[in-house]
Amino acid sequence: MTYKAQNYVRRFEEHQPKLAGGVFIDPSAVVIGDVEIGADSSVWPNTTVRGDMHRIRIGARSSIQDNSILHITHAGPYNPEGFPLTIGDEVTVAHSVTLHGCTIGNRVLIGMGSIVMDGAVIEDDVVIGANSLVPPGKRLASGWLYVGSPAKPVRELSEGDVKYFSYSANNYAKLKDRHIAELNRD
Repeated sequence: MTYKAQNYVRRFEEHQPKLAGGVFIDPSAVVIGDVEIGADSSVWPNTTVRGDMHRIRIGARSSIQDNSILHITHAGPYNPEGFPLTIGDEVTVAHSVTLHGCTIGNRVLIGMGSIVMDGAVIEDDVVIGANSLVPPGKRLASGWLYVGSPAKPVRELSEGDVKYFSYSANNYAKLKDRHIAELNRD
């Protein structure tokens, strides 16, 4: 049997998740509803990607790691437009991260245990340190490392930091291919 994300990729009402070529969804993860995932991206064990009341878009070569929760902010009387969740290309979302109705640019690393809240915008080329909180509506400018609760800029990114984004994306693209190959052996 060839690996195919089936039981853990679920329609919700009229929305069926769309997966580009080379996407890996771990069998213990779940992807629901209005979700699109770009080429060579990966969703790792016990992760929930729930696009049931708004859309979730994940770019190419992005990695959503173990135990992360991705959700949206629905449209309602307190927020007429709601907030979709948008994640750019070459984004590494580390273990146990919560992303809720926010916008994540390209080439971003979000450290373990971090939370990014409704309406927050993370520009391209940003590192968010482990266990940081990005409050609702906050914008994190490109080219900085942010840490803390609430997240604050602590230093500009070095050339090495910026090169790491592509390294991490390549590493996880290769690793997900190995996992797909292993599942295909079964």
